[in-house]
Amino acid sequence: MLPEICRIGGFTIYAYGAMLVLAFFACTYLAALQAKKEQMDGEQIFNLCFYAFIFGIIGSRVLYVLINPRFYLHNPLEIIMLQHGGMAWFGGLIFGAGSAILFIQRHKMDLLRSLDLLAPFIALGQAIGRIGCLLNGCCFGRESKFGLYFKVFDQILIPTQLYSSLLLLLIFIVLRLKQDAKHLPGEILCGYLFLYSLKRFFIEFLRNDSPRMFYGLTLFQVLCLVMFFLSLGIFIKLFLIKRNNR
Repeated sequence: MLPEICRIGGFTIYAYGAMLVLAFFACTYLAALQAKKEQMDGEQIFNLCFYAFIFGIIGSRVLYVLINPRFYLHNPLEIIMLQHGGMAWFGGLIFGAGSAILFIQRHKMDLLRSLDLLAPFIALGQAIGRIGCLLNGCCFGRESKFGLYFKVFDQILIPTQLYSSLLLLLIFIVLRLKQDAKHLPGEILCGYLFLYSLKRFFIEFLRNDSPRMFYGLTLFQVLCLVMFFLSLGIFIKLFLIKRNNR
């Protein structure tokens, strides 16, 4: 596709990294605006996003390296070559959410309100990031005559990155509409986890970069099932609370 956008002297701008940076600044800016709209500290939200982004990147990379140990044992320098792609979202969720929670507690912010604020913009950031995956050629789909030509593989593959990006954009729109409507604390965050796990579970059937490990399912599909039922349980609980409060 287009892994390198351009070269300026000896400096190379990589599509994957550029999309990550674009996702961070665009989503952080929008989250800060939403924070002011909800009478929260926009600067504090910016700092929260920064910490969550940095640790999310670290966590994503760590998990990806752990599930691909053979390659990185033989190519240890590739561990720090983020421009070549290679992120595992669940690792980013654990590290990013963990750092966000610590930041929120340290600054005595409202936990659920803060996470509800960020949830839609996380989906938007992922939508932008998936464009980086498409340009880089990672997170690829199965071979299909109805797909796109990937030069790096010299094959026509299902553009799962593009499908993921469009679905994440839809998730962002749904969550933003819900965010501006009346909702219970934690409802937006739970909605994000519910919709994302559903999206990722079915997209995995089209992808061809993860081994089938459990009854024909990938590790990420198993994790999605766990997340789906947890978020579904929370959804039901929130629905019952909302009904009882009417």
